[in-house]
Amino acid sequence: MTKTKTPKIDFAALQNNLQRQFKNLDTKDPSLWPVLPKVLLCVFLAAGVAVVLWFVKLTDYQTELEMERGKETVLREDYQKKLVKAVSLEELKKQREQIQQYVIQLEKQLPSKAEMAALLSDINQAGLGRSLQFDLFRPGQVVVKDYYAELPIAVRVTGKYHDMGAFASDVAHLSRIVTLNNISIAPAGKDAGMLSMDATARTFRYLDPEEIQAQKNAGGKK
Repeated sequence: MTKTKTPKIDFAALQNNLQRQFKNLDTKDPSLWPVLPKVLLCVFLAAGVAVVLWFVKLTDYQTELEMERGKETVLREDYQKKLVKAVSLEELKKQREQIQQYVIQLEKQLPSKAEMAALLSDINQAGLGRSLQFDLFRPGQVVVKDYYAELPIAVRVTGKYHDMGAFASDVAHLSRIVTLNNISIAPAGKDAGMLSMDATARTFRYLDPEEIQAQKNAGGKK
């Protein structure tokens, strides 16, 4: 049998051929270049475009990453706040119950519409019980708020200084809330030791269900 001889590769000639392809290249018209420079140019351009796109995409990812990190910080803070509330939930419930009891006690100090006449009588009796003379006792216009009504009463009494102080104390200790405002004290004519006190007594009452509904309807229309 005859052995087939493998052709020998002339690396020197191949190297010279490759070198000749890169000589005298016209940079203004790459279309005239030999095959190998064209292929290398295309590969270089493709790699450049890929690198640019890669960095642009990385920049977008970096921006998105920073945004997500910001969200993570906010969520962590919100979690910490909610965790503190969850831990102190039982204590908050107790405080809520205490506040509700306090509100109920305050509501009990507010008379209803039907009880206002009795309260006005109590104020009058408080003055008479301290030997004061009422020169003026005139209820004013009722001012309706969101959940309560306010009644101002113009009061003028004549008497001694200590009796007026005791009257103010008696009014403060009434079972219903009554305040004395705009107090003005002056001598009462020529009577020695007698004073005249002008004041505005303000008392409050809670609204009836019909009045509360009327307030809600008025607020809705506004």
